[in-house]
Amino acid sequence: MDDVLRPLLVIGGTVTLTLVIGWIIDRMLRVADARHGETRIWGLLRRCQLPLQVLLASSAVQIAYDLFDLELRRNDVFHGVLATVTIAAAGWLAIRVANAVAENILTRYASRTQEEARVRQFRTQLAMLRRVVTSVLAVVAAAVAILLVFPGLRTLGTSMLASAGVIGIIAGVAAQSMLGNLFSGLQVAFGDSVKIGDTVVVEGEWGTVEEISLAFLTVRIWDDRRLTMPVSYFNSRPYENWSRGGNEITGTVFLHLDHTAPVAELRKRLQEFLLGRKDWDGRSWSLVITDTTPTTIEVRAAMSARNADDVWTLRCAVREELITWLRDQHPYALPRVATSPAAVAPTPGV
Repeated sequence: MDDVLRPLLVIGGTVTLTLVIGWIIDRMLRVADARHGETRIWGLLRRCQLPLQVLLASSAVQIAYDLFDLELRRNDVFHGVLATVTIAAAGWLAIRVANAVAENILTRYASRTQEEARVRQFRTQLAMLRRVVTSVLAVVAAAVAILLVFPGLRTLGTSMLASAGVIGIIAGVAAQSMLGNLFSGLQVAFGDSVKIGDTVVVEGEWGTVEEISLAFLTVRIWDDRRLTMPVSYFNSRPYENWSRGGNEITGTVFLHLDHTAPVAELRKRLQEFLLGRKDWDGRSWSLVITDTTPTTIEVRAAMSARNADDVWTLRCAVREELITWLRDQHPYALPRVATSPAAVAPTPGV
């Protein structure tokens, strides 16, 4: 009975002690967060409590196991499980700490600058670095756990390293597409061609870049659908980036009208309408005839806006206002379809 009760008491007491230590650390972080309102790092580090608790518990149990000379059946299995949990918790904790530090850096950078484009670029680069660091830590933790828990694999690992050149060539050929997307993701993140939050037109779809991962890029389309594409697409195919060089954009509205349309009055009406719109940024506007056909003229109204969302709303409003105004004030200016009989050519000699 003592062989079972003693280990349970030691392990239970050790876990309880680590819970108390974890609670004390969390209270200290909470106090630090309340005192230092200029930074979010202390509050963000509180998210690390769970992996920290697991790491403390597994490490303390291993120390107590050896310190109190506990004897359990299948000692190797017990030690292997504890070692695996400890390594996994350490990797988990490192990832949480890295994410907390990265988020705090992004928040402080965003508070120091008013340039939204720079903030979005920094967010894109930071997100990519977080994914790379997370992947590296996960692979290292898994490799260390395998080598520690299964010592027999060390010999196998030495043999694999001896033939690393051949394996590298085979793996490179097999994973060519995946590696291509990986390097494309790094190129996109640090090349400033597209950033999180940019408004783009891809494959005829208009939307906002929502996420950039190591292999894929997600675009949130205007109707809330998500278009997921490989990152390599943005390095090899043309696409429109409406946020490149700034968020300001100029929208256009085309109208097909009769030749008798009062263009000067229509231009004046456009100016009056824009002056009452909050989504017009006041930079520029115009109304000109851009083309003519035997039956109609093409009129283009152009107006500037702060961003792609405002310009879409403004274009729709301008189109509706001009058509309504012409219908009510100058209905003759709208396109007409001739329904009279065609004139017959005179007969020769008559």
